[in-house]
Amino acid sequence: MEKTHAKNSERRMSKAEFETLARFRYQLRRFLRFSEEAARRKGVTPLQYQLMLQIKGFPGREWATVVELAERLQAKHHGVVALISRCEKAGLVVRNISRADMRLVEVQLTEKGEHCLEQLARLHRAEHLSLRGEFTLPAFNPDSRELALR
Repeated sequence: MEKTHAKNSERRMSKAEFETLARFRYQLRRFLRFSEEAARRKGVTPLQYQLMLQIKGFPGREWATVVELAERLQAKHHGVVALISRCEKAGLVVRNISRADMRLVEVQLTEKGEHCLEQLARLHRAEHLSLRGEFTLPAFNPDSRELALR
């Protein structure tokens, strides 16, 4: 298995593989552009939308810590703290000291944040559904020279 992986990583990629990856990146960028424009039309930044989505979508609870949000947003801790501050100032989120561990800050949506997120999420879901069949993830078959679309 390891020899096969090494062999595949040394070979040159085919034209079809480049085309598949390029098509995926194009589809991804189109969806992200839609997302950015939808957020701005609603009066929030794309990052504010992402923050609210990650809070609401955090598994098993209605809040997330700053550290968890930094991981989910793939951002630096201090940048997420500043983003939360801007969202808090806009009335979209609140911060509370955790009752279970006073070293942690729990970030949750306000009613205004919930309403804004619901509207944006509905638009995103509709856009995602409209892309069915167009937006596909490339999959690589290690036994083949080609990328396949899932």
